Amino acid sequence: MLIGVPKEIKKHEYRVGLTPESVSALVRNDHDVIIETNAGKGIGYADTDYQQVGASIVDSAADIYSRSDMVIKVKEPQPGECKLLRKGQILFAYLHLAPDLEQTKLLQASGCIAIAYETVTDAAGSLPLLQPMSEVAGRLSIQAGAYCLEKQHGGRGVLLGGVPGVSAANVLVLGGGVVGTNAIRMAVGMEARVTVFDKSLSRLRALDDQFGSRLNTIYSTDEAIEKYLKYADLVVGAVLVPGGASPKLIRKSHLKLMKAGSVIVDVAIDQGGCCETSHATTYDTPTFIVDDVVHYCVANMPGGVPRTSTLALNNATLPYALELANKGYREALLADPGLLAGLNVYEGKLTYQAVANALGLNYIDAQQALTQH
Repeated sequence: MLIGVPKEIKKHEYRVGLTPESVSALVRNDHDVIIETNAGKGIGYADTDYQQVGASIVDSAADIYSRSDMVIKVKEPQPGECKLLRKGQILFAYLHLAPDLEQTKLLQASGCIAIAYETVTDAAGSLPLLQPMSEVAGRLSIQAGAYCLEKQHGGRGVLLGGVPGVSAANVLVLGGGVVGTNAIRMAVGMEARVTVFDKSLSRLRALDDQFGSRLNTIYSTDEAIEKYLKYADLVVGAVLVPGGASPKLIRKSHLKLMKAGSVIVDVAIDQGGCCETSHATTYDTPTFIVDDVVHYCVANMPGGVPRTSTLALNNATLPYALELANKGYREALLADPGLLAGLNVYEGKLTYQAVANALGLNYIDAQQALTQH
């Protein structure tokens, strides 16, 4: 199989779909790999690093899309990239289609086979290709929140951990999954006072066992969130509906309850955000203020630490890339229910129900779509 890796073009996105080590593994399995020139430059991988392990360098993204059987990316293809995709071509990347009707329609129109990292599952039902970036984003959320709380960045001028004689900041984490757990870990480490909300009692018990008295665990209800927002200095939105739109746990009316200069870091923004007033931002202008509350809504947070993120992502994606390349997409998808769960668009058909529900579009079961031919 010929596998292509274009350079990411989303603003301030320096990650790359394959590292030289991953290319080497694919080449050893008798596949050909082409890399767009300078695709890895932003994280220290020169074209020669890829050539030394058997890849060929091409001059343009158009070459990648016109020649490749499978395109491996990090972020969702931008409109111009979607238009380069073709029928029968595999796209393996993060897609986050639920809040993005334009991308969904363009992928359908292309006829490609679009497999989303964020909906691939493992035997335990977890999301192995989303997990590494969720770990990164969760940890970054506290780093970003602490920065935004500084007065010169619009915040209250509060130090997360306080100092002797001065109270620590109150951090609320909405969601106790991978993002939330990693946010808690960082916030507890910085000696903030941390409260987590979740609807799963088993998850709250696990977090209580992990963090003990350093963490306050609260069953998530609208009333409980409203109560605690009044005292929050930093709120981390860490809720996830796999493949679907994020629930709006913080409404615009809630902002009036919050302290002026408090901060919301909406990590769920890739799926539309869990705050009603959130909209996606970039690292150029990461924040905006609504009703005196600072919103940090960077849609590719792990892109801020692209070398760490690329290495972590490739550790997770390489086995699946090999599966798709070695077996072909149809056999690989039908043999692995977890990988099949990643199929979001198949030759014009929408094959992931949560996306279809979020966008009000028609849906067909992924296995049915594959076996109709």
